[in-house]
Amino acid sequence: MKHRAELQLHRFLEKATDGEAIMSSKNINKICKDIKEALHRQFGSKNNRKEFRIRMSNVGRPTCQLWFEKNQPEKALPLPNNFVMNMMLGDIVEAVFKGLLRQAGIAFEDSKKVSVPLTIDTSIEGTYDIIMDDAVDDIKSASDWSYRNKFESFDTLAKEDAFGYVPQLAGYALALNKKAGGWWVVNKSNGSFKYVPAEGLDLKEEYDKLYNNVDVVESNKFERCFEPVEETFRGKPTGNKILGTTCSFCRYKHSCWKDLQELPSIMSQAKEPKIVSYVEIAEEKLI
Repeated sequence: MKHRAELQLHRFLEKATDGEAIMSSKNINKICKDIKEALHRQFGSKNNRKEFRIRMSNVGRPTCQLWFEKNQPEKALPLPNNFVMNMMLGDIVEAVFKGLLRQAGIAFEDSKKVSVPLTIDTSIEGTYDIIMDDAVDDIKSASDWSYRNKFESFDTLAKEDAFGYVPQLAGYALALNKKAGGWWVVNKSNGSFKYVPAEGLDLKEEYDKLYNNVDVVESNKFERCFEPVEETFRGKPTGNKILGTTCSFCRYKHSCWKDLQELPSIMSQAKEPKIVSYVEIAEEKLI
């Protein structure tokens, strides 16, 4: 365990499982209030997902993606029809997890909107999740694969941070002049949870990244952030070039890479090979 509150929370859940601990009506009402606010936020009439603005939750994403969101939002791949439901699941997990912390007697400061100034005219706003032990923490819900692989450690998260989770946490810490704590991660598949400390996060370095990203977006000059990577099969290069992980998640990948082909893995011999984003395919592979 990486946080002193993990053991306390596990003990409470063990008692709740055995019927020896209950959740107070006041706490349940608070959870319901938070979920009600999330429903209004996700399904309310004022929710405009197509409106672009730099905020804490997106400022850490690649600047090429931000350029498309600002200038050509109509070229984005459509969001899946389960998108809002997935967002709601995350909101529900956060509300319930905070309720569990309260009932377990773990003190924390709840969400508030904050902003971090970058220039005289520019600041970034966002709403942090919790402050615990004078450090800012984020609460994330994750798929089983992400829970085991992406959120294995700070290094694995920072290595392929397609959604900008590291700069987001750094932004909250900078806005509050506090330490960046880490991420409370809940596995959506089975309800297990863990704490991933932000060990190695350099706030000055992240501030410079935030400043640079805002500067690039405001200059409105498109520049691709990534190059295709060599495909390998069983540890050997295939001669093909494919998109890296971050580009694969981008909703603008087909506009950015005009010759992109999403095909079942050419080299795989599986009955249902995974889909691969090919940028270049060696001629001999086409025969």
